[in-house]
Amino acid sequence: MDLKQGVFKSDDPKKIASSVKHSAEESHRRKSSPFRAAMSMLTFYINRAGEQLTKKRRGTLEKAKDELRKDFGRQPKG
Repeated sequence: MDLKQGVFKSDDPKKIASSVKHSAEESHRRKSSPFRAAMSMLTFYINRAGEQLTKKRRGTLEKAKDELRKDFGRQPKG
């Protein structure tokens, strides 16, 4: 399952998290748990975008990580 096009451009952390979660759960290629695969996708995107990300975008993506943790029944950080 591929990620929806432009999902990381969304301003809704819940939408980003649910799309990444869905993609990770549907994937047949992952080698780790869906949670780790989904978190890796988000982290990879943040790292690749690097300096190009505005503070607001980075904040939204960090909130998406917290939403992902909640979706998988884990404690949000901080």
